[in-house]
Amino acid sequence: MSDQGIERGAILLMSLGEEEAAEVFKHLGPKEVQKLGAAMAALQNIPRARVETVLGDFRKEAEGQSGLGGDSSEYIKSVLNKALGSDRAANLIERILHGGDTAGIESLKWMDAGAVAELIKNEHPQIIATVLVHLDRDQASEVLGFFVERLRNDVILRIATLEGIQPTALKDLNDVLTRLLTGSTNSIKKAAMGGTRVAAEILNYMSTTLETAVIATVRDFDPEIAQKIQDEMFTFDNLSDLDDRAIQLLLREVQSESLIVALKGTNEDLRERIFKNMSTRAAEMLREDLDSKGPVRVSEVEAEQKEILKIVRRLADEGQIAMGGKGEEAFV
Repeated sequence: MSDQGIERGAILLMSLGEEEAAEVFKHLGPKEVQKLGAAMAALQNIPRARVETVLGDFRKEAEGQSGLGGDSSEYIKSVLNKALGSDRAANLIERILHGGDTAGIESLKWMDAGAVAELIKNEHPQIIATVLVHLDRDQASEVLGFFVERLRNDVILRIATLEGIQPTALKDLNDVLTRLLTGSTNSIKKAAMGGTRVAAEILNYMSTTLETAVIATVRDFDPEIAQKIQDEMFTFDNLSDLDDRAIQLLLREVQSESLIVALKGTNEDLRERIFKNMSTRAAEMLREDLDSKGPVRVSEVEAEQKEILKIVRRLADEGQIAMGGKGEEAFV
């Protein structure tokens, strides 16, 4: 959801009234609730004309909906495939049409990463891997950060080699989590999928130090799997693989100071791609700032690069850009 979409949603929810807004929130996930809640809290002195525009747009969209008597399953599949692409939509379609994640596992998405880690750290690594593939990649990465190195490396390897889970096994896992968290039980009708892509997506959110250590351990176990994971990863250098439009969209979202630090130590080709997609004056200023910037710790550079990559992934999740993947303290 774009920033504009979030604001429109917040205005609409504030206009609905408490009970109706609460009903809407029941159908949203943790990230959507957090974003909309923050946007609602930030709303101040919204002009009446803006509110009327949002409500009018919503009414038109609602009135334009049809096909309630048709095949809703096919409609959902079509919409999600068009919005997300077939690969990203596949698991979501399974969730919606065939039962999806159940209460126990789903509840973890609302918890702090440290609390999730504490809850599952003593489980078998295969169980932990099964749980983490159900979480958002950034949350799964945070959870792994709370584990000792040996467990973290073991779990990533299991995620990378995870091809499918028997529904009965996943149901048993969900039942245990449900009893721990809510005291209720539910059923599940789908198999969870892992693989090197999931492992790579989780590692993309880790610090470079942890990421390097995990890859090294996986390589010791199976060099081919380690290479496949690296091939799936999207690193800062891979920004040069984005098209010009994507880079321009990214630059609008990145603070100049963050970009300056992130570009320290990068190759000249990537810098030139960045300069090319800026105005002449902005590019000149960025060059000057880079030249005048003193030594920066590699850890600081990597931290800013990770933050920029988070923006890249958000833009990719929103469908605004297409993102491809490839495969000690110092100063630069």
